[in-house]
Amino acid sequence: MPISLSNKKKMRNALFIAIVIIILLTTRIGYIQFIWGPELSHMASSQQAQSRNITAKRGTIYDSTGKYILAVSSSVESVSVNPTNIPQENKEKVARALSEILELDYEKVIKKVSKRSSIEIIAKKVDKERTDKLRKWMEETGITTGINIDEDSKRYYPYGDLAAQVIGFCGSDNQGLDGIEAKYDEELKGTNGRIERQTNAAGESLGVEEYIAAIDGNNLILTIDMTIQSIVEKYLEEACIDNVCTDGGSVIAMDPRNGDILAMATYPSYDLNTPYEPYTDELKSAWEGMSQKDKTTALQGMWRNKAISDTYEPGSVFKTVTASAALQEGIVTNIDEAGQFCCTGGIEVAGTRIRCWRYYRPHGSESLRQALMNSCNPVFIGLGQKIGVTKYYEYLRKFGLFSKTGIKLPGEANSIFVKEEKAGPVELATISFGQRFEITPLQMITAVASIANGGVYIKPRIVKSIQNSVTGEVTEMPIETGEQIISKENAEKVLSMMNSVVSEGTGKNARVAGYNVGGKTGTSEDGVNTGKYVTSFCGVAETDNPYIVLLITLYNPTGEGGHQGGGVAAPVGGKILSEVLPYLDNK
Repeated sequence: MPISLSNKKKMRNALFIAIVIIILLTTRIGYIQFIWGPELSHMASSQQAQSRNITAKRGTIYDSTGKYILAVSSSVESVSVNPTNIPQENKEKVARALSEILELDYEKVIKKVSKRSSIEIIAKKVDKERTDKLRKWMEETGITTGINIDEDSKRYYPYGDLAAQVIGFCGSDNQGLDGIEAKYDEELKGTNGRIERQTNAAGESLGVEEYIAAIDGNNLILTIDMTIQSIVEKYLEEACIDNVCTDGGSVIAMDPRNGDILAMATYPSYDLNTPYEPYTDELKSAWEGMSQKDKTTALQGMWRNKAISDTYEPGSVFKTVTASAALQEGIVTNIDEAGQFCCTGGIEVAGTRIRCWRYYRPHGSESLRQALMNSCNPVFIGLGQKIGVTKYYEYLRKFGLFSKTGIKLPGEANSIFVKEEKAGPVELATISFGQRFEITPLQMITAVASIANGGVYIKPRIVKSIQNSVTGEVTEMPIETGEQIISKENAEKVLSMMNSVVSEGTGKNARVAGYNVGGKTGTSEDGVNTGKYVTSFCGVAETDNPYIVLLITLYNPTGEGGHQGGGVAAPVGGKILSEVLPYLDNK
């Protein structure tokens, strides 16, 4: 029977529709296969492969002797769940057990357990005592699927607040946030491991698990000597409390032979194990009433390393630099030449009279040694004038006072000097006796250490060596020196004068029986017209063969003892050296 025209039309339409559908389906399959395929493959793989991290142990931080551990990672565990692997009827039981055993908020835990995700972290840094309770509960209930207990590590600081601002602390993910922990994070952190497990489409384990071990971080041996650090901190705290130093203080001890920082302390300090909690009695009493912004500011102030991050006017300690330049330039050759200088109570500079601190009873006739012993401002102003701005600034550069020392610690500040082209007679005069510019305590002690080192610039060092955690190989950090700033002979003359400052002059409160101690005291204003002062003392021992330089800096002492370096800071230097020197002799 012939096909009617109407039926032919219907067949054509049906065929056209079929072809269109086939083209659409082919296009869709092609899109899924070639365009969307990689993403779908990745999604399928991520659903069928579950990966859990194993936190690497951070390297241990030792003191210079290697006997004392200053920071160490202890073994703890982390707890996670695979929500898709926990049967619906068990989710509430699991959440209840986890929240009770680990002392967590139930609502937050049930929310994680009920998520449609491959893995959720429940708790980190869990003590083994708690995870053992969880293991026992899992064994008793038979509910084991979907609950993971993995090895983890927790940072611990055995000596609490010792060298807190130097060592620093870690965050919740074991990353270094401050101090050595931050600066050497790449060395310390190691490489995390992982556990990978294959599952089927329903999220059930296929029994295939791959364990990739973590690689522990490298160990650090610092230049800090735990014994010296403890002595320094003891007397710094005592000095700040006894002299009511409202803005705290700092102490640095340095070996001028190699630049090693033997101790670096800031007061007030804080406990490295609880860095986000108030540490001083003053902060504790005010904490609850403080805004979050004020709390953050207070914590940052507590963590701040004053020895490298705060600048100050060094005052008369800086006269050692001026004396060094004058000797090297040949302006003075005989430090004991009587009558070479004369103090009349002040000196006229560009129409401005700058007074000696003892203007009411002038020092009169003096040698350079006597001028340093008396801390006589006019003498050093006169020396600065003879040296001249250009040459004086050249010495400032050679002593490293225009740049950061480059010590491997975060937050190092730089000095603040008037630019050379803007330095007139008055600016040169004030710089010559240590005022109207600012440097860090670390820059100041580095300059004095360079004198004690026979006149050669020595760069400060805080890490002595790094030990590879895998091979045990030890890499020594290099001792870095700069140019010869002054001759060895002139350096010895400066040290001899510093010895007289302590034996007979303004620093006599720093004398230590049986030792040749040199030093220089300093007193300066903390800013212009603030009514605050900074008092300091820089000591060297022994002056005939220096092996330690010590700088004490106390901010705004308001106690009955006043604010003069000789009466407030020098005695602290004497107490510290009276314990440190015998210790070093017996090492």
